[in-house]
Amino acid sequence: MPKIKAEKKTRVHETIAKQGILFNKDFGQHILKNPMVIKSMVEKAAVRSTDTVLEIGPGTGNMTVALLESAKKVIACEIDTRLVAELQKRVQGTPLKPKLEILVGDVLKADLPFFNLCVANIPYQISSPLVFKLLLHRPFYRCAILMFQKEFAQRLVAKKNDKMYSRLSVNTQLLARVDMILNVGKNNFRPPPKVDSAVVRLEPRNPPPPISYIEWDGLTRIAFTRKNKTLGSAFRQTSVLTTLEKNYRTHCSLHNKDIPEDFNIKNKIEEILESSNADKWRAASMDKDDFMSLLLAFNKNDIYFA
Repeated sequence: MPKIKAEKKTRVHETIAKQGILFNKDFGQHILKNPMVIKSMVEKAAVRSTDTVLEIGPGTGNMTVALLESAKKVIACEIDTRLVAELQKRVQGTPLKPKLEILVGDVLKADLPFFNLCVANIPYQISSPLVFKLLLHRPFYRCAILMFQKEFAQRLVAKKNDKMYSRLSVNTQLLARVDMILNVGKNNFRPPPKVDSAVVRLEPRNPPPPISYIEWDGLTRIAFTRKNKTLGSAFRQTSVLTTLEKNYRTHCSLHNKDIPEDFNIKNKIEEILESSNADKWRAASMDKDDFMSLLLAFNKNDIYFA
């Protein structure tokens, strides 16, 4: 995914300068200014009067105010203390103030509070870790309406055999139903970013799939190293075989299982792939059900990825 190059902190967008707020691009601060986009995101979230909404990166509060008008409570997580002050100033002396709670700090390092919904314009550089922090969060919430860089959003929703299909796609779709709901041009922000954006709806699967996500992630990491190569090729890499043999021996030791004297990890992996008819499969053409069946086949044969 192409990254938005950070511009020098001394370069300030003229419109922002007039407002007296210098946005820090190191924090991915591109503020959504179009009220129609904000309205659409809030409507797509179907905010109820009983909801607690988590907003990440509220900026100057354009989205926050719209959420406060519909929700019981909004918890806004903001890393920039200058924007925290702007947000506090915006609701000061209004009926909205008691409904707003502000968490100051890095959302990736924070323990998230309880919430029913998440609605946010995500700073581009934290998109991937934040998606999985939200998808692995418990207790479950109803859905998340999130704006990302458009290419990242396309990867989230991509299906097998699509050129955008990746480990991000299948890992996300394992844990959630994902839909693209809105395209947003760069001119809807100030300062405008280099690329267009898109809004995605994530609905966590509840209950979650009955597998270890750490195991799943280990399998897909190997498979997508070269997504257009066969799994037989991917699993013949020396580093992969070394790790899997170590995991196998550890598992057998912990469960008092004997290891045959002539044990060969390469042969064992090939047997599992061939018996599953998966040796010629390619990650680019596998959906989550394919990966699920393969993971179960490995685990049944005491091969683990974590």
